[in-house]
Amino acid sequence: MTTSDTTAGYHTGLPAVAVAVIVGVTALGATPRAQAAEYTMVIPHLLPVDLTNNEVQPALVHFESLVEARTAGGIEVEIFGGGQLGTEVENGKEAQIGKTVQAAVMSSGAMSSFFKEYQIITTPFLFPSYQVARAYFDGAWHANFMRGAIESSGLRYLGTFDDGGGFVAFTNNKRLIRTVDDIEGLRIRVEENPAHVATMKALGASATPLPWGEVITALSTGLADGQFNAPGASLAFKLWEVNDYTTWSGHVYNSISWMVSEQWYQSLPEDYRRIVVQSAREAIQMSHGFATLAAVRGWVASCQEFVECHILGSEEKQRMAAVARPAWKRWITEDFGVDAALVDALWAEVGRIEQEVAVTDMERYGE
Repeated sequence: MTTSDTTAGYHTGLPAVAVAVIVGVTALGATPRAQAAEYTMVIPHLLPVDLTNNEVQPALVHFESLVEARTAGGIEVEIFGGGQLGTEVENGKEAQIGKTVQAAVMSSGAMSSFFKEYQIITTPFLFPSYQVARAYFDGAWHANFMRGAIESSGLRYLGTFDDGGGFVAFTNNKRLIRTVDDIEGLRIRVEENPAHVATMKALGASATPLPWGEVITALSTGLADGQFNAPGASLAFKLWEVNDYTTWSGHVYNSISWMVSEQWYQSLPEDYRRIVVQSAREAIQMSHGFATLAAVRGWVASCQEFVECHILGSEEKQRMAAVARPAWKRWITEDFGVDAALVDALWAEVGRIEQEVAVTDMERYGE
């Protein structure tokens, strides 16, 4: 296994009793097969090699522990964070081959390079709450939808991380965003993703696509007035040092798809395939909590450090959605070439989940 000293603390920094419990629990699912690794699973990602400031690294470390225990060392998991093995797209291409890299962790822009239809997930104001978003991403519709990635790219879907906490917040230097009118004329840095460009244009902003490595400089020099990311990014990168205002708008739900080489996956014995899938699903469930913590910590810090902070209300979200969604849909169907029926099916499924969650919550807890 390849981890940093920080990561290794997951194993050695816990009290002895806690370590014993973890080892005991994970060993319950172990398949006694080998002492030496028969297979290696290399998983690169861009997030810091840190167990406290992102959701990906701790989830993958837990996955590593589960898989190596349950296969009795038959699969060795190696995690390379911090972009050590290149960009997301480079990682995805290596994972397609499955020789030196067996998995990839890709945000929406990179994911759509391998599975074009994934861009439907960038729908503005797609989810009304974390509860609905997670019910969707962990549900059957999305799993079936992502099966298309196997045919288009040779990559199999394992799960979705809530990138930095999922729902994004604007930061900028000009004014506090309280309404859609406040976005007019702002120069907003976006990912190098045409879906985000289309959304910003619809809301009246000027979109400035830039890689993340150039964002701080762009904000400090005025090349861009602002940007949007989940609040955890504001804390991790102290964006209040280059921006004055922040609004938790939630207009995009940032997601990271965890993909595995289909060729490598199919080379595994059946029991190993089951262990990989079940361990990944457990790691994804744990990651939701890590991501939520990052978002809450980021927002609390934002309201302490930025000059002003604001959470967008439901009525204003609906007003923004009424402006952004039609323009975004025209872009994705007419310019990007995704079937409108697929977009409609996604929106219908999210609507169904929203209604189901509301009814179920009241039946179980409110009556």
